[in-house]
Amino acid sequence: MNTAAKPVRLISILLMLAGLIMLAAGATTWFTVQSQLADERITVSEDAAMFGGEAIDGPLTAYAEAQVIEKHALAASGGKTYAELDKEDPTRATVMNGSFLRASLFTSVVSFGISALVMGLAIVVALTGYSLFLVSRTLAGAPAPAEAPASAS
Repeated sequence: MNTAAKPVRLISILLMLAGLIMLAAGATTWFTVQSQLADERITVSEDAAMFGGEAIDGPLTAYAEAQVIEKHALAASGGKTYAELDKEDPTRATVMNGSFLRASLFTSVVSFGISALVMGLAIVVALTGYSLFLVSRTLAGAPAPAEAPASAS
């Protein structure tokens, strides 16, 4: 094997392994978040703009429910956010709970997004490794570069 091909082959194998590990990690995270959301047995409110009545087990249903929670909290508070309500306002606790629920749902939406990003990048990394593997095969079959003649000084 041509000596130039060895480091290229090593890098290609490492990239393909890294891609596989990243793909597994991204998929594991996606399915863990999905499973945890499904275990809560929450459904999207019927008055949501989309997915009304469906189980919350993915990024779109989680986002839809977060939006409807905001709508309900603003309706309960007369259009005021938690920060805008007087500390003695009895609806402040309701709006606070809505904010916490929305934050939890948005955390799952972000987790799904990061998982998808990692899986996409994993494919790019693995394909880059495979491309380098093909280059290393070409280099392995190529004749070794001839040594340059020593210059007379």
